[in-house]
Amino acid sequence: MVDATVSVVDRGSVRSDVNYVVEGFSVGTATEPDPDTVRADGAVYNLVIDHPEATILWDTGSHPEAGDGHWPPALYDAFEHYDADEHPLPEALDEVGYAIDEIDAVIQTHLHIDHAGGLQHFAGTDVPIYVHEEELKFAYYSAKSDAGDDAYVTADFDHDLNWEIVHDDRTMPFADLELLHLPGHTPGQLGVKLDLDGFGTALFAGDEAFSRANYDGEQPMGGPLLWSKRDWFESLQFLKDLERRTDAAVYCGHDADDVDRMREELP
Repeated sequence: MVDATVSVVDRGSVRSDVNYVVEGFSVGTATEPDPDTVRADGAVYNLVIDHPEATILWDTGSHPEAGDGHWPPALYDAFEHYDADEHPLPEALDEVGYAIDEIDAVIQTHLHIDHAGGLQHFAGTDVPIYVHEEELKFAYYSAKSDAGDDAYVTADFDHDLNWEIVHDDRTMPFADLELLHLPGHTPGQLGVKLDLDGFGTALFAGDEAFSRANYDGEQPMGGPLLWSKRDWFESLQFLKDLERRTDAAVYCGHDADDVDRMREELP
């Protein structure tokens, strides 16, 4: 167990059709052939893990100009980060008592637009950016071709960055902080297992589970949000087994209630 603290960095909310978050949330039937579309907000946040070995930033959030042309219009129309400009990374960090130049390392769970939009602040520095090999390959493949996944924007991650490439399924770059390869949402999605002194084990699932419905109910995200449903389900079972064996607290990637729990529970 490590004597560390975790601060939640508010980066606003992204609004989308709930069918993206939970597959088959709104389905037509004989008695209700045209159900209402439901759009809802999901929390966008980063974490600062103040660890004895480093001050670590978990994800970098959306670019503040997401709605002003940085994101492709069709993508912004589907996933509206309507207040991204109100929560740029430097100001959001300042609200929890940190500055960009105090960050010693970045854990980039994956490189989608709502997670990698602050990497520009680390361009030209020696700050290591932890990312899985499969994620970096797929991000470039997607952004530079007509194949792959539309949710990558080259301008988010194509910088002079000090990439620290993660190759294994489990690796521990810092004491009692383990990176977990959780393919499914993307090929290189990373989760974090953190063993905290006086608290126990915290599992930051990231976008392996957008919401509690994905984790507790094992309901997959909608098709466009899953690179591989089979891999997603296997990663979910791996996380649940880890939760049982370590009596861990699990926090999902965009669940507002989980954000509140982190603020209340974590040291």
